[in-house]
Amino acid sequence: MENLLADINRLRQERRAVILAHTYQSPEVQDIADFVGDSYGLSVKAAQIADADVIVFCGVQFMAETAAILNPGRQVLMPDPEAGCPMADMITADQLRQFKAEHPGAPTVCYVNSTAEVKAESDVCCTSSNAVKIVQSLGDVPEILFVPDQYLGRFVERQLGRRLVLWEGFCPTHYTLGPETIRKMKRLHPDAKVMVHPETRPETQDAADFILSTGQMVDLAKTTPYRQFLVGTEEGILHTLRKAAPHIEFIPASDFLRCPNMKKTTLAKIKTCLETRQTRITVPAEIAAKAKIAIDKMLQISAAK
Repeated sequence: MENLLADINRLRQERRAVILAHTYQSPEVQDIADFVGDSYGLSVKAAQIADADVIVFCGVQFMAETAAILNPGRQVLMPDPEAGCPMADMITADQLRQFKAEHPGAPTVCYVNSTAEVKAESDVCCTSSNAVKIVQSLGDVPEILFVPDQYLGRFVERQLGRRLVLWEGFCPTHYTLGPETIRKMKRLHPDAKVMVHPETRPETQDAADFILSTGQMVDLAKTTPYRQFLVGTEEGILHTLRKAAPHIEFIPASDFLRCPNMKKTTLAKIKTCLETRQTRITVPAEIAAKAKIAIDKMLQISAAK
């Protein structure tokens, strides 16, 4: 392990590389990264990078595509290009074009958990941390299309008290967490507060104390007076939370909250990626230009007071 870490550190210096890792990555991958965050934090970081030639993205395909769109002059590499996202695959650009044709004039809000082609067909992107603000910024229009995550969309509906036109996509990992599991775990840990991700089902959200993006979960952990939490999102965040707040006990709400795609990245694959500069993630220029408009609009709205 020590030799592997030393090789990665040497190679990242030689390649002038920065390593970005999502909070759902395994602990050892998070620990080797220069920056660990949620999809919004990683999007912002990718847009701000100034002193690197190479970005090694430890996450899933759509995240690396976003980094490539925001960094056209840099090499964006994925240690395992097979790390996809089932939710992102639940809608295609053709399907979105048809969806838009059925609702002419309605703006489209696209969750970042989507392909570059789908982003290119959207008016603005959002993440789980800013979805409410993004939808609210569109004003009192008759209809707003929200793709592809129906459960994040329903969370936004509840927060704003308005209906959205939802695509019926979802995250298979978060879908597995039901309210009965939370109630069972609460009986075992009666003093624990429950935090869940807005990709969970509405009935699961109803059983929670906090509905938060992964970045918001980490922020809460740093400031909360509570000392025990049941965590209802992908298990990788437990490492992030425990590092951020070692005095708090974080307990997985379920044994099944494990994304197989997020776990495809390993230290050995990161080393190989840096050695071979493979696999490089690119987005066709025309698609990248259109997708960047939606991503930039998200970043601008999120940064506004």
